[in-house]
Amino acid sequence: MADEVLSKSEIDDLLTQMETDSTGGPLPSASAARAKSPDKKSQRNRERVVPYDFKRPERVGKEQMRALRSLHEGFSRNFAAALSGLLRTLVDVKLTSVEQMTYSEFVFTLETPTCFNLLKAKQLEGTLILDLNPAIIYPMIDRLLGGGREVGPVSRRPMTEIELRLVSKITGLFMRELSNAWEKITKLDLTVERVESNPHLVQVVPPNEVVLLISLEVTLGDVRGMINLCIPFNSIERVSTQLAANTWVSQRQNVPTEASQQTIAQHLDKSRVEVVVTLAESIITTADLVGLRVGDIITTDKDIQTPLDVAIEGVSRFQASPGALKGQKAIQVEGIIAPPQLTSAAEPNADAS
Repeated sequence: MADEVLSKSEIDDLLTQMETDSTGGPLPSASAARAKSPDKKSQRNRERVVPYDFKRPERVGKEQMRALRSLHEGFSRNFAAALSGLLRTLVDVKLTSVEQMTYSEFVFTLETPTCFNLLKAKQLEGTLILDLNPAIIYPMIDRLLGGGREVGPVSRRPMTEIELRLVSKITGLFMRELSNAWEKITKLDLTVERVESNPHLVQVVPPNEVVLLISLEVTLGDVRGMINLCIPFNSIERVSTQLAANTWVSQRQNVPTEASQQTIAQHLDKSRVEVVVTLAESIITTADLVGLRVGDIITTDKDIQTPLDVAIEGVSRFQASPGALKGQKAIQVEGIIAPPQLTSAAEPNADAS
């Protein structure tokens, strides 16, 4: 016990250190330093501890989030092109954010009323949500009905049946391009289950369930609005392991197997190709061409002994001589014409010799 009691000098050193710690005073003694300073190993362990917020749980890794961002950046460009063709005007779609939050936080950010589409895919569990902001969806409807570029006040009311039929064209384009974007991860057969106007009355998942929110900013002339795609994590949990950047962006070529080569060869053997034999070529005037009659003779510079040119799908590959076989016109292959790249590569050698 006597070893654990500090001496009077050590106590004085500790008091002096406490008084001068903020201004930089004398160093404490070794015993006081050991009593005051924590162990370096425990300090490193505390530095590795990251606070966890149970209100905002993160269930999607950073690599998967980067893959989702890259995937939907390509989707936004394709959707913009398709939407521009539908509305017959330039539409810009920009991916603004890909983040994870709780379902209650997502619903809290939406306007009421809005165009709240519930999407269903057979390959996924649960329901996806497509929210079309009234600030952009009503100008699109006006454009589909033949309106101009004039920007009117945004309607604050639920959509009529006619407007919902027009919006179905836009959601159809969205689902088609989204299916194409997700094709390398999983096949999606998306359908609209129902459309609601008040998102607070729809309980798709529990309020604290994690969802992925993909936000797109759509620009139509002078009007801008948001389109939000909400994907509950439990819907894509089965395919979440495939959401890695190197799984669907990889450009690595697979080594062909013998079976695949035989399959391709069988299909190629049955392919039909166009074969054209050029007998001769000549140049005449338009007046001579108009004045041609049956029995007229066109002279050429080609000798009768010169081989004919045989082209396969427009590419010269063989030299042949004309003839007949069993009462039908025929040709006999006399030689093979080297491909253009091989001919050009052989020219320098011929000049050098």
